[in-house]
Amino acid sequence: MSNEVKIQDLTLRQAAEEGMDAFVDAFVNAIHQAIGGQLTADNMGMLNADQITLLAWNALHEEVMDGGFVQLIHNGYGPFIFKNPFAKAIKQWGLRDLSKLIYDAHTLYEKYHVTIERECSEEEFMALFEQMPEFDDLDDTFVEKEEEWTSQIATYIDQHIDHFVVVTNE
Repeated sequence: MSNEVKIQDLTLRQAAEEGMDAFVDAFVNAIHQAIGGQLTADNMGMLNADQITLLAWNALHEEVMDGGFVQLIHNGYGPFIFKNPFAKAIKQWGLRDLSKLIYDAHTLYEKYHVTIERECSEEEFMALFEQMPEFDDLDDTFVEKEEEWTSQIATYIDQHIDHFVVVTNE
């Protein structure tokens, strides 16, 4: 990896004590810090596949938990999630159910993304949810399984720490 992502051992220990969400967030934050705060086409090459997959999970998690797949797509994350091998990567991490959900959402993304991605008022945005109820079941499944998936991701990270960061004692 051309840019080492570092995390302090103490930070990692404290995050692990706080729970799986804090543990996963510690890695996400370390990766964001290493790339200047935001993933771009310019800095993507500084990261490996696992690091990019974790950032994709983070975007997916934040957007879907806040406003579902419609919000994720409207906020511009559709290509990042659906036009990259995220579903395949997450399946390789052992999250088959999440991978299937992403493939199912991809079908709806292909069907609706032009409408969802267009500029619109808050009122028009809120109407999208009623116009595209097919996303409801996917959103519900994500919310129901979010804790299980976060736990699986935390376990994967824990078993492959060196794929994500270099732990330091600085």
